[in-house]
Amino acid sequence: MIRCIVVDDEPLALDILTDYIEKVSFLQLVSATTSAFEALAQVQDGKADLVFLDVQMPELTGIQFLKIINGKCDVILTTAYPQYALDGYELDVVDYLLKPIAFDRFYKAVQKVQHEKSPPAAVADPVPATSTYDFIFVKTEHKIQKIYLDDILYIEGLKDYISIFTSAERIITLQNMKKMEDVLPAGRFVRVHKSYILALDKIESIERSRIFIGDKIIPIGDTYRDHFFKLIENKNI
Repeated sequence: MIRCIVVDDEPLALDILTDYIEKVSFLQLVSATTSAFEALAQVQDGKADLVFLDVQMPELTGIQFLKIINGKCDVILTTAYPQYALDGYELDVVDYLLKPIAFDRFYKAVQKVQHEKSPPAAVADPVPATSTYDFIFVKTEHKIQKIYLDDILYIEGLKDYISIFTSAERIITLQNMKKMEDVLPAGRFVRVHKSYILALDKIESIERSRIFIGDKIIPIGDTYRDHFFKLIENKNI
């Protein structure tokens, strides 16, 4: 069961999200409040696994809230303003819901949290990436495809699937990020964001909180920052 807090300064928004939460069997409503400080105290006391967080609030903005809790629980942003999406993803939000929020879009967002906490049975299990193997198999739409680890640049988690970017192509599979993180060798691949796993040897440069692989810029999430830079420091000359 995923314990949820809803914080929004609009009572109507609280009512809608409360109703949605009650419709989903794996969600449990802890509280719905217009006070960001009340929600913050509950998160810091360990009472929530997931917060539905409005961005623009009078006491404390959603972005400030995210920085204070610093990854203590999962967060889904809810707002009428799409310009905050980049800030949210740089702070490792699970998803970004634009108001008015439809139930099907809400359900897709909370499924991502469910998959992270209790990964479902894989559509096709990749071959364990041990010293014996230098490849994995993944199931795509019409076939099971072999992918050499040396060819993988990075992996991006999307709504209900992941994209594996290689030096030659993009491969889409109904996997989840936790499963891929577990099966890839830790010495060669590292998770740097809720939505990104990358090959260490494919990094071209790092600038502040951004990683450059070819023409792709990958953000470094706060939750993964310390671990990532420790790995980089061990390889510094």
